[in-house]
Amino acid sequence: MAVKIRLRRMGSNKKPFFRVVVTDMRCPSSGRFLETLGWYDPKRKGSNYELDLERIGYWTERGAQVSDTVSSLVRKNKAAQRRAAAAAKSSA
Repeated sequence: MAVKIRLRRMGSNKKPFFRVVVTDMRCPSSGRFLETLGWYDPKRKGSNYELDLERIGYWTERGAQVSDTVSSLVRKNKAAQRRAAAAAKSSA
C-alpha cells in the first residue's frame, strides 16, 4: 500500500482548517485515513499548527511520502524548536 502524509480539509465555507493525516495515496483527500498526526489552521494567528513529529518520523521511516505543504510545516516546526532551545540556552 502506497502511503502519503497530507492535509485533509475540514471546517466550513471560508473557514478552513486542516488535519495532517496518513492516508493511502489512492484514497481521495477527504476520504479514509489511517492516523491523524496533527492540525493546521491558516486563519489562526500565532501558533496555527501542531504536529506529532515522532509519528511523522515513524511513517517516513516506513516509506510514507510527505506532501509539500506538510514538509513545509515540519521544517517550520523544527526551526521554531531550535530558536526556542537557543533562547533557553542564552537566558540560562
